[in-house]
Amino acid sequence: MQNNETQGQDPYQLAVYSTWRLSYDKLDRPARCFLQVCSLLHHEGISEEIFEKAALSKLNLEDSELQEEVTKLLKQLGKQDSGWSSWTFQKVIMHLGSHSLIEYDHQNRTYSIHPLVHHWSGTTLEENQLLMQNLILTIIALSVPMTETDEHIKYRRNLMKHITSPMALLKLEDINPLVATHIAKIYSEAGRWKETEVLVVMGMEKRKRVLGDDHLETLQSMEYLAHTYWHQGRWSDAEALDLVVLEKRRLVLGDDHPDTLKSMGNLAGTYRNQGRWKESEALKVLVVEKRKRLLGEDHPETLRSMANLAVTYRDQGQLNDAEMLEVMLMEKKKRLLGEDHPATLMGTINLAYTYREQGRLEDAEALEIMTLEKMKRVLGDDHPNTLKVMSNLAVTYWKQGRWKDAEVLQVLTMEKAKRVMGDEHHWTLDNMANLTNTYRDQGRLNDAEVLGIEVIERMKRLLGDHHPKIFNSMLSLAATYRELGRLSEAEALEAVVEENREPHNGS
Repeated sequence: MQNNETQGQDPYQLAVYSTWRLSYDKLDRPARCFLQVCSLLHHEGISEEIFEKAALSKLNLEDSELQEEVTKLLKQLGKQDSGWSSWTFQKVIMHLGSHSLIEYDHQNRTYSIHPLVHHWSGTTLEENQLLMQNLILTIIALSVPMTETDEHIKYRRNLMKHITSPMALLKLEDINPLVATHIAKIYSEAGRWKETEVLVVMGMEKRKRVLGDDHLETLQSMEYLAHTYWHQGRWSDAEALDLVVLEKRRLVLGDDHPDTLKSMGNLAGTYRNQGRWKESEALKVLVVEKRKRLLGEDHPETLRSMANLAVTYRDQGQLNDAEMLEVMLMEKKKRLLGEDHPATLMGTINLAYTYREQGRLEDAEALEIMTLEKMKRVLGDDHPNTLKVMSNLAVTYWKQGRWKDAEVLQVLTMEKAKRVMGDEHHWTLDNMANLTNTYRDQGRLNDAEVLGIEVIERMKRLLGDHHPKIFNSMLSLAATYRELGRLSEAEALEAVVEENREPHNGS
């Protein structure tokens, strides 16, 4: 009988696999273990940082058996009682390298395994495969920092390719709730909201069973689920959860607790997306006043609440009120943080947006060009916030009728977004949708049609069939069909949007 490793292989492959097997048999236990670990990760971009961060994590999995197995595995790779031994990890790498089973990428400081070795090494797992998959996913989750620094966002983005294999084969009920929450963070930042929702629901249900409906961790899971609905355009579902979380936090924590105020802000954001601007404004004003009283006028949370209120003013056409508030915020941030601080620069983006809505396109352009240059210098050419300014500037060019300038900037932004955030990240797709409109305005109707269809298909895979962005893209494609004289196709798309779009209560 032939085993799965060799069955159906040609003689050359059999010889190669036999050589690797001989090398594997000469490895010590830690080296074998790490090779098996790597077989469940992506074959490129494997970093020591993943294992070091997991080893140093203080998180409690509340599952003693899983915690023990993870600790046992990490100890073979360098975990010590009080820290991490990089020397132990490097000995494992050197052992594998001496048999040509792993390579080092000096530029990115990561390790890679040849795809054939990667595939073959998975066959050494045998009956331990499911356990190892769970351990790998748990190690990745333990390594995930939940703070919003640029460094941590980039780190989480690089983990996306490593969670694919274990997530594909593990059953949801086998995933630890804390692990689910941290893996959901990776999915959400990649714009993968359907996968995020599945993990968040699972974690929430487990917390309800174990901790109860009113426990603070349960409410945190419910808040995260509402956030997930919000990003999928499911405003009614988000509103229902926002209301429950707000009432429970008021009851448990009181009206003035930071978490309660956060819930009020979340509900206000949902009302805004439903077009219920007066209700949104009333809640946002209340949050601003409470934060001023509790935290002071210059606290970052107070300033963030005021920025959100300015957006609601803009939504209602109260552009002068929005401008006054945004100018005041920008001056405060310059004084408190400095002119080139990222938070100050984000404030100038908001003000430029208001100028554009006021029809002050030259003022918007000047502010966006200045902000773009500062963003490039402070954050780098490829930072997401830099790309956001580029995208906004392209919209200003588009409104000025400078379609060629808009196109050049949109193509550049789209390519950078693909490279930095991925082909199907929602922000990449937003840029593609903008480019579609620019093509149509230049009379490049065939290009607009091709790109418009691609955007809709990608958005459906990412967001489902009923996200507002999909309906907007369908209406854009319908406009292209009308200009092509294909009226029946245009009307069919418009009918689909009319039938399925969630009612909007605003004007």
